[in-house]
Amino acid sequence: MSEPIFFKPATGLTAGAIAARTGGTPRGAFEPDRPLGGIAALDRAGPYDLCFLDNPAYVEQLATTRAGLCLISERFAARAPAYLALLVTPHPYRAFVAIARELFPEALRPASMFAAEGIAPGSFVHPAARIEPGVVIDPGAVIGPHAEIGTGSVIGAGAVIGPHVKIGRGCSIGANVSMTHAIIGDRVTVHPGCSIGQDGFGFVMSPTGHGKVPQIGRVIIQDDVEIGAGTTIDRGAIRDTVIGEGTKIDNLVQIGHNVAIGRHCVIVAHCAIAGSVTLEDFVALGGKIAINNHVVIAEGAQVAAGSNVNNNIPRGARWGGSPAKPAKIWMREIFALERLGRRRDHVNAGKETDE
Repeated sequence: MSEPIFFKPATGLTAGAIAARTGGTPRGAFEPDRPLGGIAALDRAGPYDLCFLDNPAYVEQLATTRAGLCLISERFAARAPAYLALLVTPHPYRAFVAIARELFPEALRPASMFAAEGIAPGSFVHPAARIEPGVVIDPGAVIGPHAEIGTGSVIGAGAVIGPHVKIGRGCSIGANVSMTHAIIGDRVTVHPGCSIGQDGFGFVMSPTGHGKVPQIGRVIIQDDVEIGAGTTIDRGAIRDTVIGEGTKIDNLVQIGHNVAIGRHCVIVAHCAIAGSVTLEDFVALGGKIAINNHVVIAEGAQVAAGSNVNNNIPRGARWGGSPAKPAKIWMREIFALERLGRRRDHVNAGKETDE
């Protein structure tokens, strides 16, 4: 059985072309005409691969790498062997990503799993749906009545797009996505297995049972949002659930009804955001964070992984812990507990000596 290569470079670049694109300074055995068509980690790179180094944990790998070209920061350049071609730049990883995007543009958004063009046989498109030219719909996808899909968008196999849903242009909707009661902007990527627009978790509790609250809002996802596999986004109850432009959401995130997320936020995997939470622009959430309902996290705030957030967080603040609090207070508490633990160990050791 042959080993498949899933991503092939769209183009090749010379070392000189990469230097021109990144503004890096050549060092070592730099050859402007050296061809480069791949990317790889420092320890796996071959003579036609580009790699990078900006983390001291991997400096020792410089001695044995076979890379054709290494993007590197000034502080590590002197550690490189003489035979290695270098481009010295203040931000090696940013430069590496810029070149990788040019070499492998197909890796930036999911394509048709069926290599389909247009509406594939085996898909189910309602006659009242409006599909612009240039849309790809894979087998098994279901497009409901009055749904609208813009040109350049791809609808994956088994995806279900409900009635009246609007999807903009250049979007990628992955396999087995369920999408209802939603309006999607342009260039949005929704990875496989997401559920968007289902009703939120709303009940009036009583001793005789729990009455379901109607959820009549929508999900609004603005331009250039990316949503990871398995994420769920509930529609609003009496107002819309909104995801602001440029926001990036990891796999397996739960976003409750009426949540408002601002522009260019980053939300890492396993976060659970309860109903009516507000995240302002450029908020960053680490993994496995739980946020209580009606909390407001202001612009530019950052929350450490594993935190439980029960109170509003001010603009630009850094919080962490359970319950979450300002990072300085949280760290002081951790150090205090460590000191108490060491003191107890010292006392216990003294008792054992006396005995």
